[in-house]
Amino acid sequence: MSPAADKMVASTLPAGKKIGLLHSLIRKDEKMLLDAFKRANVQPVMIDDRKLIMDFESAPDVDVILERSINHSRALHALRLFESAGVKCVNRHDVARVCGDKMLTTAALSEHKVQQPRSRVAFTEDSAVEAIEQLGYPVVLKPAVGSWGRLLSKVNDRDAAETILEHKTVLGSYHHSIFYIQEYVEKADRDIRTFVVGDRCIAAIYRTSKHWITNTARGAVASKCEVTPEIEEISLNAARACGGGVVAVDLFETPDGLLVNEVNYTMEFKNSVDTTGVDIPGEIVAYAVREASR
Repeated sequence: MSPAADKMVASTLPAGKKIGLLHSLIRKDEKMLLDAFKRANVQPVMIDDRKLIMDFESAPDVDVILERSINHSRALHALRLFESAGVKCVNRHDVARVCGDKMLTTAALSEHKVQQPRSRVAFTEDSAVEAIEQLGYPVVLKPAVGSWGRLLSKVNDRDAAETILEHKTVLGSYHHSIFYIQEYVEKADRDIRTFVVGDRCIAAIYRTSKHWITNTARGAVASKCEVTPEIEEISLNAARACGGGVVAVDLFETPDGLLVNEVNYTMEFKNSVDTTGVDIPGEIVAYAVREASR
């Protein structure tokens, strides 16, 4: 644990204040958060989204809710209703809404002049093919809502484009008929994930894989990445563009500088604490404590 993390975890929750933990399954990440709460002498109120019933009027007796739902739709709707009942949330509903939809993320980054890969959105198969050819092969087709590197397609030529677009239209939900297309970025078998808590970029890792998808959920190997001034600046700018809070930012290295690929609002960190030497769950808990104290 870093000295900075020690100081952050030492934050104390004022008497009478309570923090709720909105969760689904208790994975390793959530277990690490519970350990961090224990070190901070905080007993969180456990809120299982699988058992949650909301009446549009009342709210749990907590001052802040730390969101850790696995399901994006549950998280999005629960956060909206908690906030309408006057409960502060980490992250806020607007952050989840923007980060949970790649098109909204791209729009927010564009509005704030944050560098990112060129992207297109199209609504029919024909216009999607045209958009792909505007960018030039290869491109990456992504579902607008999705995580863990699932349902990504690297499209190398027009035949593949037409086939994949038809499959998405016929077999997918209506979400898959809204085509989010991103230029393919050569990234030398790795990308960078950074961790932003409030106004600080607290840590970063390289994610390395021979496969073009470099998510650790898909087998990429994590190693420590130093947080340079360039990494810190673009990570904080990306986080602010999407509403701030506690987020992970995925970066591509290019000859022309760093590009933001995605911003994640329910970040996973289980593979990154030992790798970076930073107490990421402790930093998150300290942030929630500070939010409850405001």
